Amino acid sequence: MGEAGLVAAVLVVLGIVLAGASFIALRRAGARPGTARRLAGPPEVRVGELVGADAPPPRPVRVVGRIRCRDPLEMGGGERLVAFHRDVEVRIGDSWRSIERLRETRSFDLWDHDGSATVDPAFAAEPLIVIPKVWRGDPSALEEPHASAVARLAERHGPAVEARATTRSINVTDRLRLLARASRDGSDRLRLEPPDGGYLVTNLELDDAMRLLGGRNRRLVAGGIIGLGIAGLLVAAGGAIAALSAFLAG
Repeated sequence: MGEAGLVAAVLVVLGIVLAGASFIALRRAGARPGTARRLAGPPEVRVGELVGADAPPPRPVRVVGRIRCRDPLEMGGGERLVAFHRDVEVRIGDSWRSIERLRETRSFDLWDHDGSATVDPAFAAEPLIVIPKVWRGDPSALEEPHASAVARLAERHGPAVEARATTRSINVTDRLRLLARASRDGSDRLRLEPPDGGYLVTNLELDDAMRLLGGRNRRLVAGGIIGLGIAGLLVAAGGAIAALSAFLAG
């Protein structure tokens, strides 16, 4: 391998290592830049606009509308939901282990005054883009069936030192933004189908959703994004040097 080839290889390896470290930083910060791009990129339309359109758009769009559900999840206290996601975990050593992953949903109509379309939130990408309710506490505070699950884990892996429960839900009173692919059925009625990767569902304004997807630690997120950019430049430079070296050698 010539000197140019060695330099190219070093640049590519450095780029790959930096990209890996940047992805880890973004993950630790809770950032989801890919999801943010998917949600913010497409145009936003009212569901009634799609109902009245001559033809559905060729690509997924961000659809806005209200919820109408005949059979919502009755959670007590007057709370009526179309999606309820709860994850209960305990920390053993440095690792979080799941003891419950609950998913309950109800199909609903996304509507405005000009039309509606049916949506099944069971096909939503996870996690839902909503502000989560998070409980943290001692594992001994967990009740059945969680207490038994913690005991079984403790027998195999050691004592649990912390517990957390994260709940995400969508209320029938929410105004939604939904990334979906529009189509028509055999009766020419509007259908909102999940795009690749599932629906993206949020009950937040777009700016608020972007802040949520940006993660908790802004400095760590900024460093991760900058790192990815530099990694891309290093890999591109290494490839260009390798290609130029091969061309000159030929």
